[in-house]
Order: sequence, then structure tokens, then C-alpha cells
Amino acid sequence: MLPALLDRALLVLNHVVAAEPAACARLLPHAGRSLRVEWDGAAGPLPLPPPLALRITPAGLFERAEAEADAPGGLRLVVELPPPHQALLGWLSGERPRMHVEGDAQVAADIAWLAEHLRWDAEADLARLVGDAPAHELARWGRALRSALAAVAQRAPAGWGRRDGGSEPASR
Repeated sequence: MLPALLDRALLVLNHVVAAEPAACARLLPHAGRSLRVEWDGAAGPLPLPPPLALRITPAGLFERAEAEADAPGGLRLVVELPPPHQALLGWLSGERPRMHVEGDAQVAADIAWLAEHLRWDAEADLARLVGDAPAHELARWGRALRSALAAVAQRAPAGWGRRDGGSEPASR
């Protein structure tokens, strides 16, 4: 099931990249270069996903590659994965996962630019399905729900979401 999930995630990534011409333009000079995505952190009850080997295509998109993504000219991207409850809180507050990039300086700079500037325009995709006005209204509701959930999460007790219930022994 994991390979199918990774393929779907890659489709979403390429959809977001293709929707931004500047992103494809930044990747075009790096066609053929490899990128190894690794995960770091305590993922909580879930195991960390295996490393993902990608290659930049001549179209300025990504494709899955063989595991030899450590080839010359390759790049290593390490994404920090917090435990699921912290990842959810981070997503609600608009935080991006921390990551660091190793390898060729120009490729690293362009990948860092993508991570900083690319955003999925869900409203535009939704508008293609249901029209502009309904998509705008649904997106507004989604933003309001996200804001409300973020406000609730900020007010949650410090131990919220921990397996042990966040209980600390009482000090005397």
C-alpha cells in the first residue's frame, strides 16, 4: 500500500509544481539530478516512511527513481517528522516541517525555494469542479474551520495529545 500512497503524493507534488511556472523553470536546469528524501524524528506510534528517491524530469517535475539517489550531483533532503499530534498542531498553525538540504548548492537553493514558496491552491482546483462562487465559499469555510481548530489547539493543556495523558506527578 505504501508505494501506491507515495505515487499519489508524488502526483500531488507534481500538480502543485506544474501549477507554478516559476517552479518548473527553477527545476528545468537540474533535469536528471536525483533527490533522496529522508525522514527524521519521532513519528510516534507510526513507523517512519522509507527514504524516497526522486529524479527531476526534463519537464521540471519529479519522478520516482531507483534507490541510487546518492549519485553524483544528487541531493539529500531530510524532513523532520514530529509525532502526529504535534504535526497536526503545526499544520493547523501554518507551520511547515523543518528540513535541511545537503548537496549541490544551486540545486539545494532551488529546492529550498520550492519548499518556501509553493502552496497548493485548493480553491482553484475546487473551482474547476464546482464553479468559482461555491469554491470560494467552501474555501472560506475551510479557512474558518482551520482558524477555529488552531485556536482550540492553542488553548489545549500542555500535555494534550500525549500518550500518557500529559499527567505530571504533583510536586509538593
